[in-house]
Amino acid sequence: MAGETVTLYEAIGGEATVRALVKRFYELMDTLPEAAHCRAIHPPSLEGSGEKLYDYLTGYLGGPPVYVEKYGHPRLRSRHFGAEIGPLERDEWMLCFRLAMEETIENPKLREIIWPPVERLALHMQNKE
Repeated sequence: MAGETVTLYEAIGGEATVRALVKRFYELMDTLPEAAHCRAIHPPSLEGSGEKLYDYLTGYLGGPPVYVEKYGHPRLRSRHFGAEIGPLERDEWMLCFRLAMEETIENPKLREIIWPPVERLALHMQNKE
């Protein structure tokens, strides 16, 4: 209908695409030699991390606020203080996320809209030099 707002979540394909994005993101982190430092600050199993990232991205992109319903306010930086995130880990995280987006979100314009706030978030998460 005319005038109806479509969220990024809906525009990229909803649950199926967000799940594919998260799955690919963690596959890349788990297998790319260029992501070894980022992988090293994660738990041995990435399953829990994947579920939390899926929940977070769902709400972040305008879908249901799953993360907030389960865990409350994201407070992402404080929740990640236990992991030392320096420029190397941050850049490796961004590499994996960008590649996963390129492989799972077909529309380049949508990727262009999503990337800048994700990049700002990654920069904000750095907690060491």
